[in-house]
Amino acid sequence: MKYAAAYGIALAILLVLDFAWLGIAARSLYVARIGPMMLDQPRWGVAAAFYVLYAAGLVYLAVLPGWREASWPTASLNGAVLGFTAYLTYNPTNLSVMKGYDGLIAVIDTAWGTAVSAVVAGLTVSILAALASSAPA
Repeated sequence: MKYAAAYGIALAILLVLDFAWLGIAARSLYVARIGPMMLDQPRWGVAAAFYVLYAAGLVYLAVLPGWREASWPTASLNGAVLGFTAYLTYNPTNLSVMKGYDGLIAVIDTAWGTAVSAVVAGLTVSILAALASSAPA
């Protein structure tokens, strides 16, 4: 049950933050820099698969170690390492094989992946700790 809670919390935070970033805060930047490469509508099935799998990876590699140590900083650091590694794999690959992929977007997107992964992992551990401390004995 605790793993399901960790997963649900992490997935919810990831979805909210990524929607706010991609759908609102940075949308105009992405459209201005790589707009011709973007689809009119995302492929929602592919996006759903990414979020389901990435949240599972965050829980396994960042949230659970942080939870075991009762340390949101450990979770955040592990999340940042995962995010940096994942997004740094994605963006340079795009730069190396796609026409028109923008270098600034690659840097910004890698920074975003690092930051959002750190925040999701750290916040998930903090929420789990708060829920555990407020639970009746």
